[in-house]
Amino acid sequence: MNIMKTTEGSALNLALEGRLDTTTAPQLEAELRNSMNGITILNMDFEKLEYLSSAGLRVLLAAQKTMNKQGKMVIRHVNETIREVFEVTGFTGILTIE
Repeated sequence: MNIMKTTEGSALNLALEGRLDTTTAPQLEAELRNSMNGITILNMDFEKLEYLSSAGLRVLLAAQKTMNKQGKMVIRHVNETIREVFEVTGFTGILTIE
C-alpha cells in the first residue's frame, strides 16, 4: 500500500493506494500516530484503495475515535467494493463518507 500525505495548516490529507489489510494496516497506524498531533481535520482519499480488511477497519475506527476528540475525519472517493464493506460492518453510521 502507498500512502500519499500532505498537510495544509491543521488539515492532514492521506490518499491510500492498494490494499489496507493485515500486512499494511500497521503502516497506516504508524503514519497516523506520527502525524495526528495538532490535526483538526483528517481527510482520507480512498479513490485508489482496492481492498479493506478488518485490520484496516480497526485502524480507521481508532483514527475516528482520536478525531472525535480533536476535530473531524472525512473519507472521500470510496468505490463500491469498499462502500459495501462499510455498509455490511455498520461503519457507515460511524464514519463520515463523502
